[in-house]
Order: sequence, then structure tokens, then C-alpha cells
Amino acid sequence: MPRFDADRADVLTRAWAAGVTGLVIPAIGPRAWEPLLGWPTRDARVQVALGIHPQLLPSLSPDEDEKHLALLDALLTRGGAIAVGECGLDGPSEEGAPMERQLRVLHAHFELAKKHQLPLLVHCYRAHPHLQRYLKEHPIPEAGLLMHSYSGSNDLTPFYVKAGCHFSFAGPVSWPEARRPLEALKKIPLERLMGETDAPDQAPHPHRGQRSEPSYLPLIIDAMAAVLGEELRERTAQNARRFFRCAFDVR
Repeated sequence: MPRFDADRADVLTRAWAAGVTGLVIPAIGPRAWEPLLGWPTRDARVQVALGIHPQLLPSLSPDEDEKHLALLDALLTRGGAIAVGECGLDGPSEEGAPMERQLRVLHAHFELAKKHQLPLLVHCYRAHPHLQRYLKEHPIPEAGLLMHSYSGSNDLTPFYVKAGCHFSFAGPVSWPEARRPLEALKKIPLERLMGETDAPDQAPHPHRGQRSEPSYLPLIIDAMAAVLGEELRERTAQNARRFFRCAFDVR
């Protein structure tokens, strides 16, 4: 992301100093795939996922979807990625990328996750009815599905829990007016929870409105632990290691 060009190395230094032991960077589109794949070979604490974010679809020609998905398949076959994503559904992007197209691309990611036996990182924003209908007909990949930066309501959460999803919470869980994410948090089994910064977006309190970065992760975990107890701290780390097949077990 260009917003990190000036201080990328310092961002990572601050993350390690804050106690982060490993992080995953999900690609948002084809141009990021090749550059990201070289990162874990330089630093095993940094792992990557490959996918096409639904918010990027309006800027990509639908005529090239099959070409991009074929390339994604080839790169996943090559190895080096620990997950497929981000992918998913985005309501505000529907004008530039109709939901039918978004669902078609999402389904392709589901199939690739199953083929390569990798977990899936899913974005869903203002499109939960569409995703729920899809999940009623398509079981999640055996390797698992993570609801990234989960924003679902208290009422929606039991559906995703029953479907077998994992959940990751970002900065909004720490905002002073946070109510919806905290209520949803209480309905999720502890073994299904993780934390994330969604850098460079959704910075936690007191950095809201600024660029987010991985060193802010403890602020998000603090907010989650305030609701669910101190056990949450170690469990989120354990859950991440298990979900990503110990890719974060680095020293």
C-alpha cells in the first residue's frame, strides 16, 4: 500500500516492539500478488494471502475476471500463500460491480480455497443477506473461513457461528461508542476469535481517523479482553496459529 512507502520498515519494527510475533497481509488485487509472495522468504514473521477484494472489482474489467482467477490459481499452486483472500461481498461497490459478478468471483475463491486446502479470508459489508444465502447452499472450505473485520449484528452472528466461521475484529471494537461489535463478540465461541488492525484502515482508539498499523493490535485485544476476560489474549494467538496452520509459530 502506498501509504506505507515512506516508513514500511519502521512500521514492522514498531509491530515487533509492541509484541506482535507474526502477521498476515492479504492481497486486494492482482497487481499485489507477485510483490507480496516474495515477502515471507525475507521475513518468516510476515505471511501473505492472495485474493481479489470486492471493492477493487469496479476498477477491474469483468472481461478479465477469468484471466485473473486463472493466474490466482497458478500462484496458489506455486505456493507461498497461507490463505485465499481477501475476497467477499461489498454492498457499496454494487453499482460498479453488480452483486451477481461479486458472487461469481466469490464462488471462484471458495473453489480455489477447497482445491488448495487453504483457509478463506472473507470481507462482507452491507451485503450479509447475499452472503447468508450463499452459505446456505455452499459449505465453508474444510480449512476454514474467517470473517475479516467482522461487522455483523448481534442477530446475524449466530448464523455464521453455526456455519462454522471464525471471526476477526478490528479497530471499531475499541471505539468509545462501540456497541454492535461488543454485543456480537459475546455470541462467538472463544476458540473462533482473532484480532486484526486492518491496516491502513479502521485504526483503533485513540488513533481513530489516522493510518492504522500492526503495532496497534494490543489496543484491539485490550478492548476484546475487557468484554471476554484475560483468557482472550492468549486464545486469539492460539487461534491464529491453529487457523493458519502454525504459520505464525516463528521466533
